[in-house]
Amino acid sequence: MTVGERCRVVIVDDEILIRQGIKHYLNWEHEGFEIVGEASNGQEALQIIEATCPHIVITDMVMPIMDGEELTRIVKERYPQIEIIILSSFGEFDYVRSTFQSGVVDYILKPKLEAKGLLKALRSAAARIPYLQLAESNAAVTLSIEQMIQKLISGYEVPYDKEKISETFPYRTFRLLGVVFRNGETDLPTSIKEKMEAELGEEYSFYYYKNIVLVNGDHFSILNKYVENLGELTTDYGLVLSEPFTDFSLVGITYKESLMKLVNYRFYFSEQPLLMKENLPIQKVECESFNLDWFTSEFKRKNFESAFKYLDDHVTALSNDYTLDVYEYKAFFGNIIFNITVLLGNMDYQVKSLNQAKYTYFKTIDEAKTAKEAVHLLTQFISEAKQCINSSQNQYDNLNMNRLLEYIKDHYAEPLTLTDVAKHFHFNPSYLSSYFSTHNGEGFIEYLNRIRIEEASKQLVEGKATISEISGIVGYSDHSYFCKVFKKLTGLSPSQYRRKQNMR
Repeated sequence: MTVGERCRVVIVDDEILIRQGIKHYLNWEHEGFEIVGEASNGQEALQIIEATCPHIVITDMVMPIMDGEELTRIVKERYPQIEIIILSSFGEFDYVRSTFQSGVVDYILKPKLEAKGLLKALRSAAARIPYLQLAESNAAVTLSIEQMIQKLISGYEVPYDKEKISETFPYRTFRLLGVVFRNGETDLPTSIKEKMEAELGEEYSFYYYKNIVLVNGDHFSILNKYVENLGELTTDYGLVLSEPFTDFSLVGITYKESLMKLVNYRFYFSEQPLLMKENLPIQKVECESFNLDWFTSEFKRKNFESAFKYLDDHVTALSNDYTLDVYEYKAFFGNIIFNITVLLGNMDYQVKSLNQAKYTYFKTIDEAKTAKEAVHLLTQFISEAKQCINSSQNQYDNLNMNRLLEYIKDHYAEPLTLTDVAKHFHFNPSYLSSYFSTHNGEGFIEYLNRIRIEEASKQLVEGKATISEISGIVGYSDHSYFCKVFKKLTGLSPSQYRRKQNMR
């Protein structure tokens, strides 16, 4: 390797905000490093590592599809020369410790992640690579146009030669065009680039960065019409066009204050081929807060029709408030699904199927690309809830079954066994096991675990106790078994669940 060549880094984390934060902590090129790729899980990371040959990989531990522990093991088997830095939360140290056996160079606690510590870990990792000598941090760095645009978009101030910029962009005005793909793609297809160059190349100058086009021209009426027609020809993507600006240095501000807002607004206007500030509807009065106390009261009185009507009206109002943060919008849907399930369960309705389905709804709503898709999923859930309400069969009609369930709810935190419950109610244990499954729709252990995990979920959200303490509080003497059961029922580990809920 040539002395002074930049050290290549890949970032792996399922949370895009963490990845963006890491990218913004440092002036990477100035410090002798270069981010050559990022991934949301280990499987994606392996493909990027093969393509980019990085020197260092920074990876989270807890990720879907392939976690950081497995990624570390595979990378060290295939590419032993690559140094790995682990990102972790406080509660994952035992998990992290196992990765050091695979050759991890360092780990950083996410809550303490900051520029100085990150740079120290990177330099420590780079120092372990015998053939790598970093460029001096005060060395002059000549940036390409693409690098300038990337750094401006990332929020940095970038010095540039105005004459050089004028050669590349000869016209007076700029606009940013964003292509929002429905399948999650992040790079512009060659077909779009070629089509724009062929049909508009004489009127405008273009520069492409991932799914963003920096358009330079004098007369944007032609572009606006062309882009709108381009969006109408496909359902694979939608388009957003920023307000015009005349200073190249405003690329980053325009990206953040204009383009990204329009990208978020597209969640609510998914059927419009082109979204610009000038074609947004006038924002009405801000949506009123949802009255959960009133909604709960109507449910308990079994005034389901009025409760669901109120919910439907509120969802319509939310969907019209296009400035509402998408995460907040989705969080409301998840919370209402959780509350309806709990309410019906407390009212002795058969909610086993709802309990099983709610985590799938949480996941699919969280992944919804449009408000229309999220509303469809909520409507689907409400339909299931209404079927549950209208069912003439009540799981708890039998008085003995009611007594059994109440006893378990009262004593779940104790080392409760089927034999203990059978003895208390003067049942034969084998008979009780059969009786419980027949009349409750699930076995004794399944029901006990569900009650315990629901209580553990509440404790995790409150955040007053450690995960280890919570496992004991809800009746598990074996912490590992508690974690295993929690993940089986919720699809998430306790630490993942706490982190996700705290972000809402």
